[in-house]
Amino acid sequence: MACPPGQPHLSVVLMSMMAALFGALVGVILGLTGAGGAIIAVPLLVFGLQLLVAEAAPIALFAVSITAAIGALLALKQGRVRYRAAGFIALTGALASPVGIYIARKIPDAALSLLFAAVLGYIAIRMFRRSGSHSAKATPSLLATPCQLDDFSRRLIWDARCARSLALSGIAAGFLSGLLGVGGGFIIVPALQKATLLHMRTIVPTSLAVIAMVSGAGAFSAMVAGSMNWPIALPFVAGAVTAMLMASRFAHHFTGPALQKSFAILAGAVATGMGIKAIAVVTGMSS
Repeated sequence: MACPPGQPHLSVVLMSMMAALFGALVGVILGLTGAGGAIIAVPLLVFGLQLLVAEAAPIALFAVSITAAIGALLALKQGRVRYRAAGFIALTGALASPVGIYIARKIPDAALSLLFAAVLGYIAIRMFRRSGSHSAKATPSLLATPCQLDDFSRRLIWDARCARSLALSGIAAGFLSGLLGVGGGFIIVPALQKATLLHMRTIVPTSLAVIAMVSGAGAFSAMVAGSMNWPIALPFVAGAVTAMLMASRFAHHFTGPALQKSFAILAGAVATGMGIKAIAVVTGMSS
């Protein structure tokens, strides 16, 4: 039966509107938490718009790169970004990101969904535990910290040990960024905490700078390969950026462990849903 005139156009418009709505939800989470919304982007696109993980990942990377860049630029103006460290980590991550994108296109979608669910579940558990822990962490010893700070300039002292530690974190973040469309902040932030003696006020914006560059490299690779779905990507990114800027103005009203715990529960629920769906496909229980 022939479709009524204008039906295909209406379908595209509705899809774009839904993409903008889902992007806005990601932006709200980003604006309130400063991170985390990126990891929800792929499940929203998979469940809400019925995209494959390999199709959703480039769109998520595009959104992550733009939103993280805005946050990093604002922090850079305040002098809170270690741009040399960020550039070095991002360079190694940018080299690994296309490898992740290539592998993602070769893996069956059910297996990729199951892997994404496992990563998201790990993040949810770690965030939930961290939100309920109020004890101060022990200060890392100077000898155990690969990247030392100069006593006078407070800049990182670059040597082989420091470079190796930061490069490994960049490779891991870049690979997972390309493979799953995640920002990689859940790798970069703990890696910087372990490798340096920097304060969290510096680590978080430096991580944002890395995420912006690594995700941008992954998104660019997807564009070159022709795997970017522009009718969905553009409204999704527009919704995410607009909502993030609006929500960030009210973020100080929603801080604290309760917000982190709520997001951890949400991430855990999404991970469970993705895992169940992937297992159902693998076992043949879902058509």
